Amino acid sequence: MKALSRIEKKIIKSGFHKIAGLDEVGRGSLAGPVVAAAVLIKDHQIKFSFEIKDSKKMSEKKREEVYKTITKDSRIEWGIGKVSEKVIDKINILEASKIAMNKALDNLIKKNGIKIDYLLIDGNFRIDKDVEQRSIIKGDEKTLSCMLASIIAKVHRDDIMKRLSNNYPEYYFSRNKGYGTLTHRKLIKRKGLSKIHRRSFKLK
Repeated sequence: MKALSRIEKKIIKSGFHKIAGLDEVGRGSLAGPVVAAAVLIKDHQIKFSFEIKDSKKMSEKKREEVYKTITKDSRIEWGIGKVSEKVIDKINILEASKIAMNKALDNLIKKNGIKIDYLLIDGNFRIDKDVEQRSIIKGDEKTLSCMLASIIAKVHRDDIMKRLSNNYPEYYFSRNKGYGTLTHRKLIKRKGLSKIHRRSFKLK
């Protein structure tokens, strides 16, 4: 049974009730955008009978099943933000990740007409928002809202990379999602970079 974490419950007890969890996906990819999600759990008594984990620890099939359920759950509100590979190359991946999170939060607020009073951020940085916030390393393993954000962001980004694979079939983005697998790196060395590869990332 998955419910709110001790961290989230403690924040609620301290007087904050509109808590948004944020996470990003694609930070280490060699191609495509970085995508973030912001998730607000409206029902603080929420419980899930099915397994929920950090998106990286779930199979693609299971992740997509959970995604379909949570994105239709009326107790959950969410927003998506993304930043292109071109912007990543201009400002670096950390700053791009922060912008993606800002966009996700703005999307959540605009879509639902709500005011967020606390942010839980997966990572060790803050974002440019005048809201109480706490950064948690491995927050997508420790808090439910960040966990849900990681799943939503991951499925969204995977769908983007699958669509891009139709334009660049020679790189097999539908399989590697732009990450630096051995096969992907060999393809880059043989074929060069596509328009959606990040020029600022070095092959090791």
